[in-house]
Amino acid sequence: MRPLANYKVLESAHQLALATYRSTVSFPTDEQYGLRSQLRRAAASIPLNISEGAGRGSDRDFAKFLNIAAGSASELEYGIRLANDLGHLAHSDAPQLLSQLADVRRMLAGLLRALNL
Repeated sequence: MRPLANYKVLESAHQLALATYRSTVSFPTDEQYGLRSQLRRAAASIPLNISEGAGRGSDRDFAKFLNIAAGSASELEYGIRLANDLGHLAHSDAPQLLSQLADVRRMLAGLLRALNL
């Protein structure tokens, strides 16, 4: 089991999840169980999978969950773009979220490289 405090990517992913939740508060009510929910689940899935992987016993298991987190990051990227194109996000929210997401994806890729599997 790895100490979670050792992973900057976890804190960055947590901040991204918080920002996603804040940015989706004003979505239309008809998106409550649609795109808003999907964006929030994808955003939360990133730090949740990093945490679960860190709690596993092997580097191979950790890498598996980091890859799942990376998949959720891809899902979140498309969701942000879709929400932006539909006009559901405030003007500055999409670029900010995408920037945070790019940072998280770089850190995930670096951590996967460091595991060297």
